[in-house]
Amino acid sequence: MHTTDDEIQAYVETTLKNSGSHGLDHTLRVTALCREIGLAEGADMRVLVPAALLHDIARPQEEETGVPHEEEGARIAEEYLGAIGYDAALVPAVSHAIRAHRYSTGAAPATLEAKVLSDADKLDAMGAVGLARTFLQAGERGGGIPDAVDHIHEKLLKLKGLVYTQTARALAEERHAFLSDFVGALEDEMRRR
Repeated sequence: MHTTDDEIQAYVETTLKNSGSHGLDHTLRVTALCREIGLAEGADMRVLVPAALLHDIARPQEEETGVPHEEEGARIAEEYLGAIGYDAALVPAVSHAIRAHRYSTGAAPATLEAKVLSDADKLDAMGAVGLARTFLQAGERGGGIPDAVDHIHEKLLKLKGLVYTQTARALAEERHAFLSDFVGALEDEMRRR
């Protein structure tokens, strides 16, 4: 990891202290996926890795105030990267990737790096980890298994068709298959009560 990447990760670790469905572990998995996909797709890692590390930096503020974390996160990233002397020519691309990463906002990623970050974030919502996060999030919101199943149908099962890069598509196929099999088995068991 580049020294600046270490510095950025240390900053993120001080901000995302709480675990949960969007905690530090999620950020580190998304960053690892970004490295894998970004290297395969030829992305500029000087943009992609900082964007991945900082993509959910404003999640705690969103939970407290309702301000969209992608907007506030982009602002925080610009301010932070400027303060540490990060290459000013790269900061707008980092900010754009953060602003465009969120599935539910409709902001379209316009760069390869933004597409990779969006794909990595979606992939972490799929497969076994995605299922674990879904049930964790349902509990965080005071819900139960039916709430998690609704979320799987409303969002997660749609993600496979929304990834941008070829590398992510291959990963999404495998994770989607697992997700489909799991939710089918879960619903069968729930009907037998």
